[in-house]
Amino acid sequence: VVGGIYFGLGQEACSCASAYALGPDDWMGPMIRNQGSLLVRGFSARDIMMQYMAKAGSPTKGRDASSHFGDIEKRNVVAPISTLGDLIPVLAGVALGARLQGRNIAVMTYIGDGGQSTGVTYEGLNFATVQNLGLVLFVENNLWGYSTPADMQFRVKDLAERAIAYGIPGIIVDGTDACQVYDAAHEACERARRGEGPTLIEAKMMRMKGHAIHDAADYVPKPLFEYWRKRDPITRFENYLVKAKKWMTPVENEKLIADVDRELEADRNFAVASPMPEPESAAGGVYCEQGCHEIKAKYGTPKTTISTVARPKKAEPAVHLK
Repeated sequence: VVGGIYFGLGQEACSCASAYALGPDDWMGPMIRNQGSLLVRGFSARDIMMQYMAKAGSPTKGRDASSHFGDIEKRNVVAPISTLGDLIPVLAGVALGARLQGRNIAVMTYIGDGGQSTGVTYEGLNFATVQNLGLVLFVENNLWGYSTPADMQFRVKDLAERAIAYGIPGIIVDGTDACQVYDAAHEACERARRGEGPTLIEAKMMRMKGHAIHDAADYVPKPLFEYWRKRDPITRFENYLVKAKKWMTPVENEKLIADVDRELEADRNFAVASPMPEPESAAGGVYCEQGCHEIKAKYGTPKTTISTVARPKKAEPAVHLK
C-alpha cells in the first residue's frame, strides 16, 4: 500500500450504527474513517483494499490510493474529499434537490471535532437550517484534531451545544455504544423524512490510532488510551449480544468471527493479486465518452435582464461617527 491509511479504530460503532439508520432512498457522505459506513451501504472489504492498493478494479480504477470514493448511481454515497467540511453543503444540496422533486429524504454526513472549526461547516449547516433540509450532521468527537487536543480547539464542553445557535436539536451520545448511536441516528433520520429539518449528533469516543498510519500519536497520554481501550465499541457490542441479551451463543459468535476472518483473507489475496491499471487508462473518464447525454435544466434556461438603474455616483469619503 502506497500512501496514508486512515483507521477508524475506536469509531466503529459510529460508522456502522449510524449508517444503518439510513434508508435506501437516503444519501450519505462519509469521511476518511467511515469505512464501516461504506460496508453498510454495500461496498465490500475487497473494494476498500483494492482502493488503497490503487488497483485497476478499485472503485476509482486506480486513480486514487486513499478513501476518496463513492457511488452516486447505485448506493447514494457521495465521495469524500480531503478538505474537511465540504461535504456538508453538498449533502444539503442533495436534500434540496430531493425536495424540488417533491421528496423529503435524510442525508447524513460526518465531521470531526477538528473539522467542525472550518467555515464551510458553519455555512453548510446554516444553509440546511434556514432551508429546513433533512441534514443529519454526525460529529465524531474523537478528542484530537490530528495532534491538537479538544481543549485547544473550542471552549464549549459539548459540541452539541452549538446546535442551539442554529435553532436545531443537538444530541450527545456515547460513541462506543452502537445502540445509542443507532437510536439517535434513527430518530434524526425520521425527523428529516418528516420535513422537520436538520439534527446535530455529537458522539464522544477516542481515536485509537494516530491521524494516519504514519503518525505514532506520541502526543496522546497513555492513560487516555488505556481508558478508552476498555470501552472498545466492538467488544461492548459483542458483550451486549452474547452476555447481556444472549441473542448469540459464544459458539455462534466464534463461528461468525472465523467466517469474517476467512472472507477478509480471501479479499486481501484477491486485491493483492489484482492487476494495476494500464497507463493508457489514466485519460479515461476525463471527457464525456459513450453513454453521455445532455442534462437539461429542469426549470428552463436562466433568464437575465439588463439593469436600467443609473450608475452610482462617485463614492464620498467615509465619515466617522462621533
